[in-house]
Amino acid sequence: MASDHRLGALRAFDDTKAGVKGLVDAGTTAVPAIFHHAPESLNDAPHHHDHQFAIPVIDLAGLATPSERASLVGAVKAAAETVGFFQVVNHGVPEAAMSAMLAALRNFMEEPAEAKAPYYTREPGRRVKYQSNFDLFQSPAANWRDTLFIEMSPEPPAPEEIPQACRAIAPEFAALVRRLGSTLFGLLSEAMGLRQGHLEEDAACLEGLSLACHYYPACPEPHLTLGTTKHSDPSFLTVLLQDAVGGLQVLVDDEKQRPAWVDVPAVTGALVVNVGDYLQIMSNDRFKSVEHRVVAKSAGPRVSVACFFRTGGSTRVLAPIVADGGEARYRNTTVDEMVRHYRARGLDGASSLEHVRI
Repeated sequence: MASDHRLGALRAFDDTKAGVKGLVDAGTTAVPAIFHHAPESLNDAPHHHDHQFAIPVIDLAGLATPSERASLVGAVKAAAETVGFFQVVNHGVPEAAMSAMLAALRNFMEEPAEAKAPYYTREPGRRVKYQSNFDLFQSPAANWRDTLFIEMSPEPPAPEEIPQACRAIAPEFAALVRRLGSTLFGLLSEAMGLRQGHLEEDAACLEGLSLACHYYPACPEPHLTLGTTKHSDPSFLTVLLQDAVGGLQVLVDDEKQRPAWVDVPAVTGALVVNVGDYLQIMSNDRFKSVEHRVVAKSAGPRVSVACFFRTGGSTRVLAPIVADGGEARYRNTTVDEMVRHYRARGLDGASSLEHVRI
């Protein structure tokens, strides 16, 4: 596609304010060219079905018992240092709240296009934004998904800013996830050999929380596109609520140190947790912010809510915590610099960490 022709097609799609759901509702049977990903990016690593690469499931039920807490710290440490992903059960977020959040998101996304259009925006300052592809005009190819972004803290939006379908549940769900975040940052602090409150209190990792509520319609030609391009997260930590459709994959090294895609299965009642770029910088590469993607599927829609723990202040300095005798692997940077770098590039399949690596 010639660049000017592509730009015209991107603008025409964006101007509908109806997203990918609008294409599906219009009866699209072919994926438009703006969504076509290069074959080499779709098939950049083999897909492993081997159970030995399963993403660990960690049961948080034993948190209150000191002896069990020590083993939980060990389990979280092992997961954060290797695959960078784990699932948690008995995490304190009631199943009813999880189901209600997914149902509310689905209800909003399945409203008529004209009902959603007032929320459709690319204004960076808006705390609530409905849009298709935050990087629509930057990335090499668009992804087959629509998103409702809600910045929940440190400054929550006014209730009327949140779509009616999500108005009651989104703040409640965010508060529950924030409580879980406090638990997780405590375990991760101890896993780094620091006091339990370090990441939450000293490093302010719990200050900022934003929800990216994704809707992936069933795709007529899933072999041509992706739900989400390969990327790592611009966050300290991400907690993901996903439905049973599946499609999330993590890039891990197999037994021969070759990268391979591994599925993150939908575990009933579980939440998926992954280390973000900011925590990899702060841990000086001990914890891994691993690349992941969502494949497009002919089944659907898939709905998920990614809860990003970021920071309240963009001037917040990210500095590696270096163990005795070690050397910093990253230069000091700010959240603002990382976010600007991430947004300018869009999801192009490259890691933002290389931008600050020494």
